[in-house]
Amino acid sequence: MPVEYIKVKDADDGMRLNRWFLREYPSLTLSRLQKLLRTKQIKVDGKRAETSSRLLAGQEIRLPPLDEQKAPLEEHFISEKDKNMIQSLVIYKDDNIIALNKPSGLAVQGGTNQTKHIDGLLDALMFEKDERPKLVHRIDKDTSGILLLARNRQMAEKLTLAFREHKLPKTYLALVNGCPKKTQGEINAPLLKVGEKMQISEQGQEAKSLYKVIDNVGDKYSLLELKPLSGRTHQLRVHTLSLGCPIIGDDKYFNPDKKLQKLFVDKLHLHAYKIDLSVIYKNKTIITAPLPSYFKDSLSAVGISFKE
Repeated sequence: MPVEYIKVKDADDGMRLNRWFLREYPSLTLSRLQKLLRTKQIKVDGKRAETSSRLLAGQEIRLPPLDEQKAPLEEHFISEKDKNMIQSLVIYKDDNIIALNKPSGLAVQGGTNQTKHIDGLLDALMFEKDERPKLVHRIDKDTSGILLLARNRQMAEKLTLAFREHKLPKTYLALVNGCPKKTQGEINAPLLKVGEKMQISEQGQEAKSLYKVIDNVGDKYSLLELKPLSGRTHQLRVHTLSLGCPIIGDDKYFNPDKKLQKLFVDKLHLHAYKIDLSVIYKNKTIITAPLPSYFKDSLSAVGISFKE
């Protein structure tokens, strides 16, 4: 069978190479994929690539014969229920951008055991446009809040570059167990992935975050405003933990006692609250995503004040 050359679609711009293969060739094992990349049987734009490489729309992927690993063709169908659900998340829309208020628990892209995700529902967000919206950044499955989509290729390129260069200031809100000794400050702690978790390590990648205490209940609970200055995986979750203040509902980094488990709903209390798009629009443009109802209920339960 002949070698294939496949163009990366606009919808796959920014996707990691291993995720692309997981979707297109689900029977291809990671070890074989790595071997094919290492032996240059798979290339991107004629060059050697890594599993973590980010694809760009228009790039060409060279493939050896892999038909036996290819995903079966299926008719893409979005139910009326899912269509209504994804459209209900829209909090801002213009000719170039759509902003969603993503709920905790909904993944941005597919992966192991992920059958429903934002990427698979983008056709329902075309509205009057002929072009499918494009993902330009990601937030964790368990994190709620603002997720931006580009409605055309030009804006996708602008936003992708702006996110990469950290030119779009983001503000998160987190309800944490405990209260930092200082009411505000900077956390400068490099992060390294060890197994399935991130941990602070001098061998890790640079990671910086700003924090500020908005309100607190003694040293028991506090509401923090968090501003990441870099974009590492689980950065805010590990940085708040380094302050001695793990985020409520963080099952990966925090094991609360039974009293806490009963007091709060089992959801990560980390919310992407605000994003500043002024650099894109050339004037002051800030989008805010309302807090989820469970987050508000938790604040009320412990007596923390916050006005949106």
